[in-house]
Amino acid sequence: MKKIILTALLGLSSIVNSVAQTIEWQGREFEISAVNASIVQLDGEEALKIERDLKALPFDLKNLANTVDEPTYVKVKNLNIENGVFEVKMLSRIQTPTPFKAAQGFIGVAFRANEDDTSYESIYLRPNAGRSENQSARNHTVQYYAYPDYKFDKLRNPEYGGQYETYADVGLDEWITMRVEFKEKVAKLYLNDQEYPSFIVNEMKGDAKSGSIGLWVDIATEGYFKDLKITKIE
Repeated sequence: MKKIILTALLGLSSIVNSVAQTIEWQGREFEISAVNASIVQLDGEEALKIERDLKALPFDLKNLANTVDEPTYVKVKNLNIENGVFEVKMLSRIQTPTPFKAAQGFIGVAFRANEDDTSYESIYLRPNAGRSENQSARNHTVQYYAYPDYKFDKLRNPEYGGQYETYADVGLDEWITMRVEFKEKVAKLYLNDQEYPSFIVNEMKGDAKSGSIGLWVDIATEGYFKDLKITKIE
């Protein structure tokens, strides 16, 4: 009898775990993937707060490449875009105490994210690097990657000539407007309403041709988002 009850409980647990958690924000429903998400007030305005859930997806300093640049985001439910434009305001802080001494306030977006989170494109920021006194660190302020095969460490190899990272004048604890235009294999990033792109990805590496939009953070980041706008283009 105990064995039967245990089997039933395990089966129920499996069913519960297979149902994705969601959160409602700005009239949209978002699926939660390996993050803690909540609606908060920041400077008198409503914002979506996101932090990586280290219980759901542990971080290993000795295995950095395999435990960062993962699907740690909230993703718009029932959305499928092949080509589009989206804009969001974001603010990044480093958690105190921090679980990662080299934390940079990793915050950004994912797009063309498929249903089971096994493939997507991403552009994110390292705001703490943007005002660094070290030029080499500044050059890593903006990062593109494609999950799962082209994370930051692979794209940083000399063969790619630094084309998947760049500098941007951004910092911690300030609102940053991030607009991404993506069509076919090209993505352009516009920061803080600039007329010209701060970053151009001429050859995206992901396999998915379409998918949803996600709001993304990584290790040791306290991320805030507001004013999300999404437009499909032909």
